[in-house]
Amino acid sequence: MKVAILDDYLHCALDLADWSRVASRADLTVFTEPLRGPDRIVDALRDFEVLCLMRDRMPLSADTLARLEKLAFITFTGGRNQTLDTGAALARGIQVSYTGGALTASTTELIWALIMATARQLPANDASLRAGTWQRTLGTVLAGKTLGIIGLGRLGRRIAAYGKAFDMSVIAWSPHLTDDAATAAGARRVDRDELLSTADVVTVHVALNAGTRGLIAARELGLMKPSAYLVNTSRGPIVDEAALIEALTSGTIAGAGVDVYDVEPLPADHPLTRAPNTVLLPHLGFVSRENLAVFYQESADNVAAWLDGAPIRLVTA
Repeated sequence: MKVAILDDYLHCALDLADWSRVASRADLTVFTEPLRGPDRIVDALRDFEVLCLMRDRMPLSADTLARLEKLAFITFTGGRNQTLDTGAALARGIQVSYTGGALTASTTELIWALIMATARQLPANDASLRAGTWQRTLGTVLAGKTLGIIGLGRLGRRIAAYGKAFDMSVIAWSPHLTDDAATAAGARRVDRDELLSTADVVTVHVALNAGTRGLIAARELGLMKPSAYLVNTSRGPIVDEAALIEALTSGTIAGAGVDVYDVEPLPADHPLTRAPNTVLLPHLGFVSRENLAVFYQESADNVAAWLDGAPIRLVTA
């Protein structure tokens, strides 16, 4: 029996969880670099019966799954996986399990750190100080400003509380948001265009789907104030990358904090890496010691249960 742990970029999977119940019965292999493209995925994984996926890092389409003829079980971290064709896996008789959801604090603390780093341009000042320059930029105070939250769900509600703690006015929009739900979260419901045109910081917290892909494009960025900042920690395709680069380059908006991208890992030569007034992070929202410890331990437990013939946390549809 061969078990693969995929995309362990930080080489921490075996340290953060107890895999002994798996390792005693299976050949356990850890992949620390991303496998790019279907052919490379198939070449590397064709002999494995079990795959342990980390979130959406590695895509597994129906065609790719069909080529992994030995594959019998997949476990992924979190409650959903947008790059795994779960239906195709189940149709092939491959059982699929999930783990507990991400710790909310892991993501929201990162979001607020990114908002502050973007508004005060901390990375640019750190870099300039190391290069011998003292005080390079003029930052923006958050107190008294307006925080616009697109998507007032589990994460958005906590970000609203952070905004209130920093003496910000909080406004929110999502397709089905009600006045009562917004008020309960300490926000005021507005329509999307009003949010974009009045907020000093716009932060995105909606799930990626057909209705949200390209939700923030050239028109929407054009509605924002030239002094405003956009922060995206949800999924890359929610914000049109080309339009964002143009808005940053032209000065349509003051800056952006970004943790998610159309292609991950972000290529080193990507145009975003040359865009001005940006803070770019390598998808760190869920990447904390506490969070990955839960992810990896429940992944190990899922595999052990499957090896026992009594799988747990199964995806059924």
